[in-house]
Amino acid sequence: MLWYFDYVEPVFRPPSEARSLILQATIGCSQNGCTFCGMYKMKRFHCRPVEELVAEMRSIPLPHRAQIQRVFLADGDALVYPQDGLLQILDALAEHFPALTRVACYASPNSLTTKTVDQLRQLRAKKLRILYFGLESGDDATLELINKKFTAARMLELCRLAQQAGMKLSVTAILGLAGTERSAQHAAATADWINALSPEYFSLLTMFRRHNDIHFERINQLSNGQVLEEALAVVRRLNPQRTILRSNHVSNSLNLAGSYPKDRQRLIAQAEAALEQARRSPEWFELVPEYEETHY
Repeated sequence: MLWYFDYVEPVFRPPSEARSLILQATIGCSQNGCTFCGMYKMKRFHCRPVEELVAEMRSIPLPHRAQIQRVFLADGDALVYPQDGLLQILDALAEHFPALTRVACYASPNSLTTKTVDQLRQLRAKKLRILYFGLESGDDATLELINKKFTAARMLELCRLAQQAGMKLSVTAILGLAGTERSAQHAAATADWINALSPEYFSLLTMFRRHNDIHFERINQLSNGQVLEEALAVVRRLNPQRTILRSNHVSNSLNLAGSYPKDRQRLIAQAEAALEQARRSPEWFELVPEYEETHY
């Protein structure tokens, strides 16, 4: 018996959710005004009715349901879903998927403002255990440039509330986001922000063109070599506690993986070696290429 969900494309999920069932609880992103991001510009944000989502769960044959251990709630920030409805969704997931161990979703700073610590604790008790949070940059000038609408300090405050509720956080920042103009400040402030929070996970992505030309009109784009220089500047300054670093997104040319503080020196040495090798390549001066549709 075949079954499928009628997704509103495109659909994105973090690399670590590759084996998760994707349930599209919301369409688009409630914030959706960041100039660098082209992921949801073609969608009008709305929450799907709980009844539709339950019907999708029931459409999965029982033998398959018994094998599903992880669920990712899409789209851009499903955490913004009204609390009562979100609790109903989590209850339905527990009912229909007996082997369920964890639920995850993206969380924008906007969506975190809609939840109290107690509400987050309620969600965690129903297996919503990890939030993927797009910091983008710890530099306020860069955040203003991209129309993030939140300062670095405010985002740090919101993420600390999530930590108080026992939520795991996977934070992402974007290499090349500030262009050549503020590359150094962007790298330093982002590393300092991560040091202050020490999230469970920290991931680096690389800025690329995808439905976001307006952003590239505002910056001088980094070359491949300059992106590696910025990555090295970040890892040299990073010194969080109990944080796992990853740069395994499809956009990255440098793949880093390690745990802080144990692997700090190894990660710095790996980034230094990659930079030294890149300096001998003609690709050093090339700009980061445009990417087609990706489901990450």
